[in-house]
Amino acid sequence: MIKLIVGAKGSGKTKTLINLVNDAVSESKGCVVCVEKGIKLRYDITSRCRLINVDEYFVFDARALYGFISGILASNHDVSDVFIDSALRICNEDLDAFERFMHDVDELSDSHKINIVVTASLPVEKLPESLNKFI
Repeated sequence: MIKLIVGAKGSGKTKTLINLVNDAVSESKGCVVCVEKGIKLRYDITSRCRLINVDEYFVFDARALYGFISGILASNHDVSDVFIDSALRICNEDLDAFERFMHDVDELSDSHKINIVVTASLPVEKLPESLNKFI
């Protein structure tokens, strides 16, 4: 299952994500991973979650982000939940590439039976129609 949280900057997306991550850690029997650009979540996410700063791994576009998420799943078969904060920003604000990323990661989610939650700073009205199903 994949879920997309969108909204303008300052609309509470990251706060919602933090709550979802911490809830998943307390409820999951598997590993919970949270991917972010930078280190802003360091003090808000429980230490039982694997928090990863993509900048440390040179992930700077949609294809690299997809490969990075795939690598996480390939290296740990116990992952139950993946959270990605500011995914559109990680994808260099390339909306077409972000749209492809979302569809690719949806297939990955289905094939590995994991939950994926993605945030993106984007007004709902600017969201490509094909991504509405993830909201």
